[in-house]
Amino acid sequence: MCSVPILSIAGLSSTRMITNAQAQESDAAAFNITSARLGASTSSEEVNKEDYYGADIADQGAQMTRQKIQEEVIDIQMRYQKEIERLERDNRELRKELMLKVQKTGGKPRAMKKSLIDMYSEVLDELNLFDSSYSTQDNLPRVVVVGDQSSGKTSVLEMIAQARIFPRGSGQMMTRSPVKVTLSEGPYHVAQFRDSAREFDLTKESDLASLRREVELRMKTSVQTGHTVSNKCISMTVKGPGLQRMVLVDLPGIISTVTTEMSPDTRDSIRHMCKQYMENPNSIILCIQDGSLDAERSNVTDLVSSMDPSGKRTIFVLTKVDMAESSLYDPERIKSILDGRLFPMKALGYFAVVTGKGNSNDSIHAIKQYEEQFFRHSKLFKDGILKPTQTTTQNLSMAVSETFWKMVKETVEQQADAFKATRFNLETEWKNTYPRIRELDRDELFEKCKGEILDEIINLSQVTSREWEEAFYKKLWDKTGSFIIENVYLPAAQARDMGTFNTTVDIKLRQWADVQLPKKCVEIGWDTLHEEFTQLLEQSKKSKDYDEVFDNLKAAVVQMSKLKHNWESKAEDSLRVIQLNTLEDRSVNDKEQWDKAVKFMEETMRGKLVQTEKELETMTGPGMLKQWFTWTRRSEDHVRAYAVRNELEKMLIIEPEHKAHLAADELTTVRRNLFNQNFEVDGEMIRETWYYVYRRHFYKKAFQQAIDCKKGFFHYQRGFQDQEVNCNAVVLFWRLQRMLQVTGNALRQQVVNNEARRLERIIKEVLDEIGDNKVLLESLLTGRRVQLAEELKKVRQIQDKLEEFIQALNKEK
Repeated sequence: MCSVPILSIAGLSSTRMITNAQAQESDAAAFNITSARLGASTSSEEVNKEDYYGADIADQGAQMTRQKIQEEVIDIQMRYQKEIERLERDNRELRKELMLKVQKTGGKPRAMKKSLIDMYSEVLDELNLFDSSYSTQDNLPRVVVVGDQSSGKTSVLEMIAQARIFPRGSGQMMTRSPVKVTLSEGPYHVAQFRDSAREFDLTKESDLASLRREVELRMKTSVQTGHTVSNKCISMTVKGPGLQRMVLVDLPGIISTVTTEMSPDTRDSIRHMCKQYMENPNSIILCIQDGSLDAERSNVTDLVSSMDPSGKRTIFVLTKVDMAESSLYDPERIKSILDGRLFPMKALGYFAVVTGKGNSNDSIHAIKQYEEQFFRHSKLFKDGILKPTQTTTQNLSMAVSETFWKMVKETVEQQADAFKATRFNLETEWKNTYPRIRELDRDELFEKCKGEILDEIINLSQVTSREWEEAFYKKLWDKTGSFIIENVYLPAAQARDMGTFNTTVDIKLRQWADVQLPKKCVEIGWDTLHEEFTQLLEQSKKSKDYDEVFDNLKAAVVQMSKLKHNWESKAEDSLRVIQLNTLEDRSVNDKEQWDKAVKFMEETMRGKLVQTEKELETMTGPGMLKQWFTWTRRSEDHVRAYAVRNELEKMLIIEPEHKAHLAADELTTVRRNLFNQNFEVDGEMIRETWYYVYRRHFYKKAFQQAIDCKKGFFHYQRGFQDQEVNCNAVVLFWRLQRMLQVTGNALRQQVVNNEARRLERIIKEVLDEIGDNKVLLESLLTGRRVQLAEELKKVRQIQDKLEEFIQALNKEK
């Protein structure tokens, strides 16, 4: 079978040209014979004018002879057309068997144009992903399919692809985004999206339906909310025996009216999109015109003529010719269209096609048979209005493919030179701007940053146990100290005897440790772990290898890992048991522990006293000494608050053991005294001032108590039998200090044993998510340096693919 010669496309084109030439000669012969017979008839009439009826009979006979000869010419053309189609079918079958044999034997495939179109399509895909903000224009050829809505535009593309691959809707806008279809030859009729590994078998109706649904879904997904169409291009490949190799882009149909279901800018968006594709000087415009409608209703022809006035890259296609013929009242109108005289536009070629019988469920094979039968018996064809070379989608497909490859061969090297120049400019900019920085694109920068972040996670294990426990101890007291002072120590200190003090402390500590403390400690542990990790990242900024381009990415990793990281659920229960047991122990074992508790209480009260003094100064204004040094003075509000403070301090001097709250009669007394001093104040202001005045008084007493208890361990051992010394507060602070130490140790164990590894796993997951989300990664790794590296990467890829394509193209020549 393989020994049989395989006809090439060029051979088929030559056969077709010979056939057309013979058909034209037959037309001329028929015309000459008819003219001769008509001339003879006229001469006979002049010689014998009296024989009127004889001349009439002769004229009728000549007319019948002319019609008979015309039918013979049409029959000859049809036979030649049939022979060409038979040879094409044989050629497709032989090529299919050859490709299948190569696949089965694993041999090296013969260099065919199939590989060329795939290589060329890859170049276009790379250009589609190239950053459009850079001033590099994509002027590589592709076939741009444009037409009015419902003009049969998509049906023409399907006939060329020989499969029903697009969704359909009666009178509705179905094409909502550009669809790039790469047609190539292959042993099986299959389709595949560029970003998917799935192949759709176009010989199975179920796969065709799935493909149409997928195309429709991708279109809907690409359209943003509030819009009707999208600029995002859907890329797919269709392979099959005998398919003409080319790249076509199907665009949304041009509309004249925006319906209520569309966004207001739909018409302008579609026209702008079509212009954007057609303004490429090397694009081939396939202009689709509905033959069943009046020419005056066409929108696409004016648009195409404005983009290609000379018609050097436009191919005109008149669809629905069968419907046009049935309603035709002026055959010359179609002839004027196909001769390029009716529309104000010029074209390389004019074609008439039939792409359906009115039933969307018809197969491509059935439509092709219908198209063939129509043109064989068409009155337009018999009358000479339609020429054989201007009809059928098969002839159209071959003409478009031939024009496409001619344009590619003429322009591709110029485009390669343009990208060489672009690459040189970008490389020069990099050398001048970043001479000492290695060129890394976004993906390479991400991998480098990923390594740095994972290294810092490993460094968490280098934090010592002491550092962890000290961090937890400090953080725990910072978060819980104020609560303990206000809700445990201060209320208990109102007691008149030690027994009531201890009972109050025990009750409040147990309530706190049973409900709030464990949960708070887990939160503190979580905060401390993430703060340590963040500090490690911040410390890396001091390194000589620090790169500020990673700052946003690292911050995003920290934030996202915080949202995902949850502490182990059982941690609260184990902490609760430990803390309750620790707080119940009131036995200070030795003098060293006592001294530590005293120091803890002293430092705490000193800190609280300083903080309260600052609050009071903010409320009452600076003192006399500060006024003199800073050249400031108190405002009226400060003077009023200072007067209130003095009145309240007098009360505490008279009654040092005053309770934490003011009684109603005391509040009235203070207001009256201030009124006598010409100060009008309300109760709220007095209470607010009292809060700070009383706490300063309380902290001073507690601070002095801590100093007095430095040598109180002996009295503690005797059970505080000496009533002059009251050091129960020191025992409270020892219990709190011991709880902080035990909790810090427990949290440190949880971090080292579980949480650090859990955080590492979560950070790896976050990094994987960011790496997979190209949009997010692009927003995190930004700046001219990253953009320049990305542009260089893309331009190099495009240039390499272009050069590979050019080499293969030249080799095939």
